[in-house]
Amino acid sequence: MLDPESIPRLMQAGTIEVAPLAYMRGRTLNDAFIILDEAQNTTPEQMKMFLTRLGFGSKIVVTGDVTQIDLPGGTTSGLKIVREILDGVEDVHFAQLGSADVVRHKLVGDIVDAYAKWDEERESQSGQGVHAVQGRTARAGRRR
Repeated sequence: MLDPESIPRLMQAGTIEVAPLAYMRGRTLNDAFIILDEAQNTTPEQMKMFLTRLGFGSKIVVTGDVTQIDLPGGTTSGLKIVREILDGVEDVHFAQLGSADVVRHKLVGDIVDAYAKWDEERESQSGQGVHAVQGRTARAGRRR
């Protein structure tokens, strides 16, 4: 982990860059470790654009929670469909986290479980998916 006091210096030197997704178009990110956080709020087109910025010597990590999509109604989440699109692509891996991985208050894990149960019940009643419980963002720390 980095010392928090070193981050402003590293940002000023250009070692660390925080950039809005809108400014990624046209760039190739070589020799970089690239993180897209809150990816549940990307469109499929934005997800494709971001993933295709990968340059030589780089790695990409995408995090998000498909149960927390804030896109306007009817807009498909790029995070929801990327797993289907990239299934079977070599060197692409997915990790699915659940309530046991929650590192906030214990009650948050219970809330996540309650929502998952509610979604499953609604899905079984309607015969169609409401929310897939996958793709949660992991944070450093321990569940309390």
